[in-house]
Amino acid sequence: MIVRSVHDGIQLITQPDHAHLARVIMERCTTLAARPRRETILHAIGEHDAGWAQEDAAPTVNPQTGAVVDFVSVPIRVRQAVWPRTIARLADDPWAAALVAQHALTAYDRFRSDAEWTTFFGEMESARVAMARASGTPLEELAGDYAFVRLGDLISLAFCTGSTDEQRFSGWTIQLSGSRVVVTPDAFDGEEIPIEVRAREIRHQRFRSDAELRDALSQASATTASVESRFDRIAMTSTAIASTAIASTAITSTAITSVVSGFSRTVMLHGDVAGRVRS
Repeated sequence: MIVRSVHDGIQLITQPDHAHLARVIMERCTTLAARPRRETILHAIGEHDAGWAQEDAAPTVNPQTGAVVDFVSVPIRVRQAVWPRTIARLADDPWAAALVAQHALTAYDRFRSDAEWTTFFGEMESARVAMARASGTPLEELAGDYAFVRLGDLISLAFCTGSTDEQRFSGWTIQLSGSRVVVTPDAFDGEEIPIEVRAREIRHQRFRSDAELRDALSQASATTASVESRFDRIAMTSTAIASTAIASTAITSTAITSVVSGFSRTVMLHGDVAGRVRS
């Protein structure tokens, strides 16, 4: 579960919804269009967090703090169990499964030296090799395809989490600035791409139990909030590789929702991807 603070509440976004948004964004990626395995890459992007579905369906509370446990703070055993499930779901598309195994290795690379993660890394590396072999595609080609999985993941995460930390991967820089996620260089040919993701919003409070949290969320799920969206037009800085321009893409988010009964509601977070060349 992705948890983001807003005003006096918190918004919860499921990992599968984040992954679906990543696919929507990357479907418009012009640099991906030329890849021979584009559809398989998009399949991996859209399903890369499918294994989180059962965890997101039953969110938990930290008993010490009463806070909602998010995908970063969830226990290690839960994080490690997600990826074999996701890979198994993609067994009929082994190259997509290999890409997801690579994603697990990349996302948790910072734990390489941690003894609690040794078995996990061994299993993911074995799965990556096995799935690549089953696909008939050389493992050496995985890194080039995977770059697009990670790019979509980072753009969507920036939008969904609201984090302003700069992220770098495979020559791209991704960073939220105000209400914009700026991606440099531009991978979308200057297009303006509306996006949205659903979030369940509940009052910020100390929850006494998992049951109390889930009850609050069930009220949010049952609520139909009328939503207005305002699409901000975004300036995209651009520079040529030689010297005059920086290529970039930006995403802005904004959501306006009606007040509903109780303290929970379902909202849609809106934004768009747009580009412009500025000398």
